[in-house]
Amino acid sequence: MTAAPGRRSSTFTRLLRHGFTDASAAERLLDSPELAPLRDDPVLLEALGGTADPDLALLGLVRLLEAQQSPGARRELLDTLIAAKPLRDRLLGVLGASTALADHLARHPDDWQALVMYEAYDLHPGVEEFEAGLAEATDPVSLRVAYRRCLLSIAARDVCGTTGLAESAAELADLATATLRAALGIAEAAAPEDAALCRLAVIAMGKCGGHELNYVSDVDVIFVGEATEGTDETKALRAATRLASHMMRICSETTVEGSIWPVDANLRPEGRNGPLVRTLSSHLAYYQRWAKTWEFQALLKARPVAGDLDLGAEYVAAVQPLVWKAAERENFVPDVQKMRRRVVENIPVAEVDRQLKLGPGGLRDVEFAVQLLQLVHGRADTSLRSGTTLDALKALAAGGYVGRADAAQLDEAYRFLRSMEHRIQLFRLRRTHLVPEDEAELRRIGRSLGLRTDPVADLHREWRRHAGVVRRLHEKLFYRPLLDAVAQLATGEARLSTEAARERMVALGYADPASALRHLEALASGVTRKAAIQRTLLPVLLGWFADSADPDAGLLNFRKVSDALGKTPWYLRLLRDEGAAAQNLARVLSAGRLAPDLLMRAPEAVALLGDGDGGGLEPRPRAHLEQEIYAAVKRADGGVQAVTAARGVRRRELFRTAAADIVGSYGTEEQAAEADQGALVDRVGGAVSDLTAATLAGTLRAVVRDGWGDDLPTRFAVIGMGRFGGHELGYGSDADVLFVHEPRDGVDEREASEAANKVVSEMRRLLQISSADPPLLIDADLRPEGKSGPLVRTLTSYAAYYRRWALTWESHALLRAEPVAGDEDLGRRFIELIDPLRYPADGLADEAVREIRRLKARMESERLPRGADPKLHAKLGPGGLSDVEWTVQLMQLRHGSAEPGLRTTRTREALAAARAAGLITDEDAATLDEAWVLATRVRNAVMLVRGRAGDTFPTEPRELAAVGRYLGYGPGHAGDMLDAYRRTARRARGVVEELFYGIAER
Repeated sequence: MTAAPGRRSSTFTRLLRHGFTDASAAERLLDSPELAPLRDDPVLLEALGGTADPDLALLGLVRLLEAQQSPGARRELLDTLIAAKPLRDRLLGVLGASTALADHLARHPDDWQALVMYEAYDLHPGVEEFEAGLAEATDPVSLRVAYRRCLLSIAARDVCGTTGLAESAAELADLATATLRAALGIAEAAAPEDAALCRLAVIAMGKCGGHELNYVSDVDVIFVGEATEGTDETKALRAATRLASHMMRICSETTVEGSIWPVDANLRPEGRNGPLVRTLSSHLAYYQRWAKTWEFQALLKARPVAGDLDLGAEYVAAVQPLVWKAAERENFVPDVQKMRRRVVENIPVAEVDRQLKLGPGGLRDVEFAVQLLQLVHGRADTSLRSGTTLDALKALAAGGYVGRADAAQLDEAYRFLRSMEHRIQLFRLRRTHLVPEDEAELRRIGRSLGLRTDPVADLHREWRRHAGVVRRLHEKLFYRPLLDAVAQLATGEARLSTEAARERMVALGYADPASALRHLEALASGVTRKAAIQRTLLPVLLGWFADSADPDAGLLNFRKVSDALGKTPWYLRLLRDEGAAAQNLARVLSAGRLAPDLLMRAPEAVALLGDGDGGGLEPRPRAHLEQEIYAAVKRADGGVQAVTAARGVRRRELFRTAAADIVGSYGTEEQAAEADQGALVDRVGGAVSDLTAATLAGTLRAVVRDGWGDDLPTRFAVIGMGRFGGHELGYGSDADVLFVHEPRDGVDEREASEAANKVVSEMRRLLQISSADPPLLIDADLRPEGKSGPLVRTLTSYAAYYRRWALTWESHALLRAEPVAGDEDLGRRFIELIDPLRYPADGLADEAVREIRRLKARMESERLPRGADPKLHAKLGPGGLSDVEWTVQLMQLRHGSAEPGLRTTRTREALAAARAAGLITDEDAATLDEAWVLATRVRNAVMLVRGRAGDTFPTEPRELAAVGRYLGYGPGHAGDMLDAYRRTARRARGVVEELFYGIAER
């Protein structure tokens, strides 16, 4: 078969045309003595070209011929190969798809004869036929040989298309059943005395139980044991455990013939920590008392397969009622969905994009979605109780629980992805769910699936298309039929009954399913463009609402926003076209009362939730806020209108801040929740403080302009105090301030004082007028002489007072003083006046320190609300805000003169400076910082959830759960949140007692 130098032989060209990639090597194999009789036979080349990998098939054929033990056997194989097309297709198909089965044939060269003929009953063998095929196996090695021989016939029918995916997977499960029975038989034969003591049932779980096994997969099982009559139960269970362990080893251990597959019993009660074999009553006691939601989900596929089948049937009959009650468990849907998310999160980053099974849009998404629906509706509808994914999906569609079109798309995608998985595993018979990166392997997989034009590119395209379908549909699958049930648009489509829809809403966590369904009907019914777009959005929104602590509120609030904005073209376009907007809106509407209340007062603020140029949740700089408010004041007709405009800006920006805080705390599908809790606190505190300062500045300008034109007869400044001065305001904080003025040249002091007092009075009045916008309360109680002193003083009056009468608590309070509005020069001179008081050159005298400690102790005892749990009071409780702040402020009073870094109004900055100066250890500083951030987050959460300020955790369960979601705790973990708060506060209190109260003087 040699050609002239420099020219390719005609055979070489034919080989390339038939799909060989290494035509030179193929030519050499065709020239081998074993293939001499077929060297010029066109039938062989045609058959090899039809395989997934012609090069691999040819090499495997040569190896098989070489392994024949006589020339007669070799001639029989070749004659049959050419004469019998069915054998040719099966044998070469297997050799071109699996090196592992080619190895088996090379070791057992007579096994090719198992593929020669198939009778009608051979086309779809079941457990009985496979048991017959394994009947002669008497030890682990012979069992492996017989198993591979049976596997060879399954693979041959599969690669030739005689059987489809579902049939192949069922045959693999039946072969596994027969193998488990054979292995148990070998174990019993090795220990007949153990077999006599017990009844042992093997329950298949997972894909084996569901009759949808892979080529190589762990076979999940549960063992149930009972004593035979007259046998002690303890002895019987020990005997059953020995038999079960031996059976597992027979299947799992590696011999000269390799292994079969691992037998995994970790789905049993208590997992690997629990006994391998339990009695039926022990199983039931565990499931009734301790089992988690995922364990009932796993039991969907339970099926007795080996051992005492009557005992196995008793087990399945006993656990089935528990399975179909699982959907009634609290947090059922969130638990299932969280488990799915946890699976994805545990995939190594480098493998996520190659995962067929566990990755987004993978097989597990389809399986989880189907199982979720089965558990919700299978109690009432027994037709849904199939352990096989595709059968269950078909039943769900027939019953109207899933849309028929959605089910058809998922069925097609699942079959394709499982077929890919089968082809990947068949190659080396190794357990893997990763799509290979090697181009030759991708080419073989693509060709095996019928993609012959450009196998690699076509495979990638089809894989991504089907994964995209799964990603798009797997969550909507749960919600879309709810809309079909209430909208009643398509004719001839089976729909959810009212009761089934109610069951699904309850499973999602809706407390009032009847009202929720009415909201859905109002939103989704009709033929308008608005209804059509909302029908598209709602399946996804319902899922996001269900992920919150109050789905009812989320849906109700969405209806309110849609009623207000539904006729506005940009609103629906925003939700439909801007990826972030819909999810951000769902989070905001279901996270509590504050943000929805702010939004309902001016629904157009929903535009802020988008990711386009018109939106954005980043807080705006103070200068930009002041510029906008000043412009609004200038346009306004009178002070009332001007301050109304300023308060409108404040309301909008409060919504922006709250929405950003909620989205950052919850996270989105594209971006995880903000890990740095301190950054979230600083962002809220800075944004609300800047907004309050800008509102006061605009109100001051409006009042002056309305009463005096452009020039007030006295210079006037507002000094922020407390959290306001520290840039740490929360959503419900008042604005603590001092007012200072200074008469202009030539102005009588009395006239100036009257003007200043009128300004203060008018500012307070205008900012509290009842309106759609939240009021801004001004608190000036930290002024000299407290409530008994004048509201506003001149700078000279402040100087005289502080020089003669200042008390320690006033120096303490001035640590947070910072100009926020009005005359900048006057504000700067006020700060120059008070700096020596708050940062005394000689530090604090011992008596002053004791006075501060006494004041702190009195405040703790007098101001803590009656009946409140001190350990959970975020402001005044042990380790709360007050503890941390007074400790930091004591260091500022003592050392601020010598340490410039301590001269700040911000708690966290001062704490960091104290650490840098060596006044506090890194560990203690971190403890105080963590406690302060957590307590601040708790107060912000309470305001967001309840719509009113509070310093303690709510007692109402839904509100408490919502606070937990904001703080990063999933459903059912409110207790963990409270425990974590107590631990954090307790550690902080230990540091406070050492540093503030001087239990160990530093």
